[in-house]
Amino acid sequence: MSLVTLLPFIVLIGAMFLMTRSAKKKQQQAADMRNQMQPGSGVRTIGGMYATVKEVNEDTVLLDAGPGVELLFAKNSIGAVLTDDEYNRIVHGIEHDLKSDAGLVPDDASSLTDSDESAEAASDGDTSADASVDLGKKDTAEEPSTADAKPGEEPKKSDGDSDAK
Repeated sequence: MSLVTLLPFIVLIGAMFLMTRSAKKKQQQAADMRNQMQPGSGVRTIGGMYATVKEVNEDTVLLDAGPGVELLFAKNSIGAVLTDDEYNRIVHGIEHDLKSDAGLVPDDASSLTDSDESAEAASDGDTSADASVDLGKKDTAEEPSTADAKPGEEPKKSDGDSDAK
């Protein structure tokens, strides 16, 4: 057997090794994160619930989800341990560092344009942009309706009508 025939198998085994290695690395990071949980830490479960850690045991975590609501979760059901700032921002809507918002672009671009030009354009009375266009179907007088037909007459057929009933 030559090296060329063995090359696809070698590449396949190498790819499988790399994939299992990265998966094990992610599992190890998740386990380390869960082991670093302490009472008072904010967490997000894999189901998307936010709570505060009240007690950490070997395999379980007691979470405080609100006044009088304590929940017992398996330790591996914790999806993320959050920083205090991140937990307060998500759960309570509290922004810790307001100075970081100073460089943000506003949602409305009108504050970025010169207000004198917009005032002149509004006062010109240019209504061409405001004119409405009627795209509705117009009634045509060419086609007689069946209500206008006399009782003894059959309605006239157009090109699309057929004799089949």
